[in-house]
Amino acid sequence: MNGTIDLLFWQLAAAYLFVILLIVIVRIKGIPREKEILIATARMTLQLILVGYLLVYVFGHAHPVYTLLLVAVMLVFSIRTINKRAKGKLSKAMKRSIAFSMTSGILVSLLYFIFIVLQLAPWYEPRYVIPIAGMIVGNSMTGIALGVNSLTEGMHGQKDKVEAALMLGATPKMAAREIVNQAFDSAMLPTINSMVGMGIVFLPGMMTGQILSGTSPIVAVEYQIAIMLGIVGSVSLSVILFVQLGYRTFFNHRSQLEL
Repeated sequence: MNGTIDLLFWQLAAAYLFVILLIVIVRIKGIPREKEILIATARMTLQLILVGYLLVYVFGHAHPVYTLLLVAVMLVFSIRTINKRAKGKLSKAMKRSIAFSMTSGILVSLLYFIFIVLQLAPWYEPRYVIPIAGMIVGNSMTGIALGVNSLTEGMHGQKDKVEAALMLGATPKMAAREIVNQAFDSAMLPTINSMVGMGIVFLPGMMTGQILSGTSPIVAVEYQIAIMLGIVGSVSLSVILFVQLGYRTFFNHRSQLEL
């Protein structure tokens, strides 16, 4: 079989059967998630259709402004998503830490990937930059979101332990070290698990897409390995920056815990 199979409308519509199956299951189980499932399905469909037409235009009119604008939109939306999904209200200092960590970690990793690993010419080629940026941003968003929740829960749950350490003369860094390390570990775990299962438990989306489009599996594997390592780098940088900046937001200038 050569090339890709163009899905007819009824074939695409048939795939929505799985959503109906999920709704039936949650209804039988008495889990009130029908509304969220329908909204998520509608949003996913609408967003993908819109981005599909947008990418057709951008790919056909490659320009650095378009590429940078799309990467910026992804970044802003991911930061907003982290802030919205955080458990509890986040302080302004915490939100600044999230924004700085996401922006720094993602940009450093993306630029390294474009200029050193891929050596793209031109560097703004949207067919490469936008999908890669999407994967890097998405995985970094998941890592930071887990780190935020773990750090926040740890600081609140172990408030007495941290205050006791401060009273005994520990610095904020020493008092929060265990919580910070736990937050980093929680944030990195999905990425590490993904690497462990990749190729045996599942085939990654990008690799699957390339194979379906007719690319050699070997070439798809090469790209997937490079992308996965780029994701590891971005998540690591973003998360380590966040946990190192984030824990400080729980202390005032007198090194007192403020919750």
